[in-house]
Amino acid sequence: MMPVAALTDRQPLLAHHPIGASTGFLVEDRGDWPALADQAAALSPFTAELAALSEEELPELMGYLAQAPSLPFHYLSVHAPSKHLRMAEAKLVDSLARLPAHVDAIVVHPDVIEDPAEFRRLGARLVLENMDARKAGGRTAAELAPYFAELPDAGLCLDVAHARSVDPSMAGAHELLDRYAGRLRHLHVSSLDGAGHHVPLREPDEAAFRPILRRCRDVPWILEAPLAA
Repeated sequence: MMPVAALTDRQPLLAHHPIGASTGFLVEDRGDWPALADQAAALSPFTAELAALSEEELPELMGYLAQAPSLPFHYLSVHAPSKHLRMAEAKLVDSLARLPAHVDAIVVHPDVIEDPAEFRRLGARLVLENMDARKAGGRTAAELAPYFAELPDAGLCLDVAHARSVDPSMAGAHELLDRYAGRLRHLHVSSLDGAGHHVPLREPDEAAFRPILRRCRDVPWILEAPLAA
């Protein structure tokens, strides 16, 4: 991956510190956590997100982190599973609660939460991500309000591409910040294709995102897709 020092020349919008990568788009090395962490660190040593997007990825990630690897990141997020969930909710939260203390944020999709009381055990490390237009809830400030009422310590991961899929004008993203700026922990940055997959940032999205990103200069930005070639 291109190191963070080269981002400004390629995409000036991404001239931000700290900025880093999610391992979710590094599909060729999926499951090889040392390789994934090394690739994320090659982009930026400041921040990263280790993404166990499927339930079967979580045990190996837990095992890798339990070995106390030497990681350079000042802010480290773990994306909790949102696919192929089979284990009981309480067991999933038990696993997430055992993540080491140097994991700063645990990103959870609201639509996987059945009993908010279970997730309350994650405390301030729990970070809820706004959903895209394909989902039935958790997409807007109003739809997230019941979750935050039940989870008063939880933070927000603002996914700007998800917000644009729900409201192309980005008014909904501004409302999310208006209501939950005090909860904002980090951003997910990318574009979305027609199927809702994260893809490299496109020029129309750069223009649409710019006013939102200007409001989020004090939190990490995490790329959910590679930079355009």
